[in-house]
Amino acid sequence: MKTKLIAPSLLAADFGNLQRDIEMVNNSQADWFHVDVMDGRFVPNISFGFPVMKTVQQHAKKFVDVHLMIVEPEKYVEEFIDHGADLVSVHYEACTHLHRTIHHIQSLGAKAGVVLNPSTPVLMLEDIIADVDLVLLMSVNPGFGGQKFIENTYKKIAETKDLILSNNSTALIEIDGGVNVDNAAKLFEAGADVLVAGNAVFSAESPERTIELLKI
Repeated sequence: MKTKLIAPSLLAADFGNLQRDIEMVNNSQADWFHVDVMDGRFVPNISFGFPVMKTVQQHAKKFVDVHLMIVEPEKYVEEFIDHGADLVSVHYEACTHLHRTIHHIQSLGAKAGVVLNPSTPVLMLEDIIADVDLVLLMSVNPGFGGQKFIENTYKKIAETKDLILSNNSTALIEIDGGVNVDNAAKLFEAGADVLVAGNAVFSAESPERTIELLKI
């Protein structure tokens, strides 16, 4: 059966009403929570850290997918897992010892993902694809919400799918950036398994209905 998972990004939630927005995701047809962590160094923005993760851990009843847009992610993976992360994804571009970090995450009982920026070619994953649980393809440049979707992502999905199949990998393909009800079906059709949606969900008149539409 084809996977069609929706992961609302809490980066776009109302932080004055974070518990309310987490409960909305709990009660919706969404599958995962997506948590974007930015450090102001790897990307030109700062989002949030462990205090917000603690709130997510207290209230989230679904799978928690943490995307670390930070330098030296290996220093922090254990603490994020201690704060409820079920999956931790690190950037290929930020991780000097990627193989070691992926296996460290898995040894701590979490799933491990690798992230590629829009300009990083898929072939860079050839030596790690059999080890990871997920490949996250950025379909915008990381650091800011609300950006326009990069159309080359469809080509990268096909390349990633080929790489997964040729290496007998079980990795899922996740897409993050510019996902909305207009392109969700096409992304799933292209081979994506998980779609991250931030503004499309939390800025919608009916976030729950938008999540339903993204899954169709």
